[in-house]
Amino acid sequence: MKLTELLKQVKHLGVRGPTDRAVSGIFYDSRKVTADGLFVAVPGANHDGFEYIEEAVKRGAGVVVSPHNRVPGKEVTHVQVEDARRALADLADVYFGHPSGVLDVIGITGTNGKTTTAFMIRDCLEGAGRAPGLMGTVQYEIGARILPATRTTPESSDTQGYLDQMRNAGCRSVVMEVSSHALAQDRVRGLDFDVAVFTNLTHDHLDYHVTMEHYFEAKRRLFTGLGTGAKPGVAVIHRDDPHGRQLAADPEIRGKVLTFGIEEGADIRACDISYTPAGSDFTVRSPWGEARLHIPLLGRFNLQNGLAAYAAARALGLDEEPVVRALARRTAVPGRLEEVSTQRGFRVFVDYAHTDDALANVLETLKNFTEGRLIVVFGCGGNRDKSKRAPMGAVAARLADMAIVTSDNPRDEDPRSIIEQVCAGFGDRSNYEKVEDRAKAIAMALAMARDKDVILVAGKGHETTQETRGVYSVFCDQHVIRGLLQGMER
Repeated sequence: MKLTELLKQVKHLGVRGPTDRAVSGIFYDSRKVTADGLFVAVPGANHDGFEYIEEAVKRGAGVVVSPHNRVPGKEVTHVQVEDARRALADLADVYFGHPSGVLDVIGITGTNGKTTTAFMIRDCLEGAGRAPGLMGTVQYEIGARILPATRTTPESSDTQGYLDQMRNAGCRSVVMEVSSHALAQDRVRGLDFDVAVFTNLTHDHLDYHVTMEHYFEAKRRLFTGLGTGAKPGVAVIHRDDPHGRQLAADPEIRGKVLTFGIEEGADIRACDISYTPAGSDFTVRSPWGEARLHIPLLGRFNLQNGLAAYAAARALGLDEEPVVRALARRTAVPGRLEEVSTQRGFRVFVDYAHTDDALANVLETLKNFTEGRLIVVFGCGGNRDKSKRAPMGAVAARLADMAIVTSDNPRDEDPRSIIEQVCAGFGDRSNYEKVEDRAKAIAMALAMARDKDVILVAGKGHETTQETRGVYSVFCDQHVIRGLLQGMER
């Protein structure tokens, strides 16, 4: 694409240098720039992209976009913009031909439940013949290709590129998890959403957002952006959640608002609920009539995830039968209350729960079906929201018979210090052990387990590495559990 065409549709403050240039790609990482590339100097958490302009030019960038009024070289065109992140999103949207305009786009945001809800909606779309793509915490699905996820919501130019690939692969729709970081950093700017789903808002990410008000405001942006493009947009909001009720009443949401929940007043409501070890059965009463649903996943929170998926799918116009059928077939999502077979008298589950609310939901669910003791192995990540550590300890103290507090992803922090902060939440209770090495902590839990006990290994879920001081080591809770069990059976 010619730079002149890009500049016609993207707001800029000024241009120095020739504009009759062919642009071969949009880049924000100087290491990936190719000949005739356009490099956007995006500010990062630790470094400003301006520091890498020279490297980008050496690698062949013909155009540099930045907020700075400095020309990087005589043979390079410099485009000055007010906001580099917004410019990156706008440039990528134009460069890739606005792929969200031709795909059905469903975005899901919230603290907990995004991944399971995304997989459920993906299943509904697939069952209805809508050929879905998927972008989320676990993986990206582009037609027949499955890629490991690098982050929940990619950078804006990567997101537009993936949507373009999905369109070219024959996808008709896409389900996206939309993180609060992505919303705050304009990574989904320019995307035209058909449906936006709000699951809940609980304590998390305050290392970045600082306050719950700022955290909520980031989430809110997905909904106030509905209807600003060509699509009218539908907001599907969890009414049982206090922040959901606040959001549903927001006058700045242009699109149609549909609420879902278990409590009175929801537009799409679950009634006549029966929870069993095989999942949940309930009746949905909605503007589309009544339907009987079965969700083969444990717990109230998974019923809520299923209800969100049903509401989103029906709001998009899918027929009832393929939606009900798809939800009834949904097995555990990787790392979300995923059972690891033991062939022994106790059961073991792995879950991604890494907030006090998520940990409480999972422990309460398992406690309902535990005839023996409930044992939990968990920790907290380093360089992240420290204020949730003691509350997570308090949840484990209250709901588990025994807790083993260990390392999660320590990152740049001392794992022993993190463990001590978690253990402060136990107060005067003594139903816990401290084991810094995560593999040894899991081994302790397995060794102490008896018939009818249940073990939950929480925090890492689908992850296959552990980050310590910038080093990523291979570590998968499921693989560690299976290896230890095989050793116990020899």
